[in-house]
Amino acid sequence: MPRGTRRLPAECLRRLEEADVILHAGDFVTAAVLEELQALAPVEGVAGNMDEPGLRELLPERRVVEVDEVRIGLVHVPGPAAGRGERLVSAFPGCDAVAYGHTHRPEVSRVDDVWVLNPGSPTERRAAPADSMLVLEVDSGHIRPDLVTFSP
Repeated sequence: MPRGTRRLPAECLRRLEEADVILHAGDFVTAAVLEELQALAPVEGVAGNMDEPGLRELLPERRVVEVDEVRIGLVHVPGPAAGRGERLVSAFPGCDAVAYGHTHRPEVSRVDDVWVLNPGSPTERRAAPADSMLVLEVDSGHIRPDLVTFSP
């Protein structure tokens, strides 16, 4: 999330305002950022390693969110890259998708019939090719992920 002079891209804000729910895979950093997102749409999130202590006490490290009959696991730190997808899927049994954060590198892949997702970051791309977010269309028990990238 934004810190210093960084701000969410206008397109990101527009999409968040249109969302039925915002799923956040950690690193809100401050309670003020969580409150700003809650003003746009309901927020379901997990604590990240960069979150202030009060947020880490308020938010779980992992959770499962149900959206229109679809179960989505959320966690911030996914562990080592080797075997990551399989490990995440087994850590969230019965989920249709698992979304994680921490790496800032977008991922849209599948392990068997479970989506493994990382939205990247709309403000701090690090080694990723672009700033990004994920939009999930959920309909009749199916998920359609769309990776949205932003120009600097």
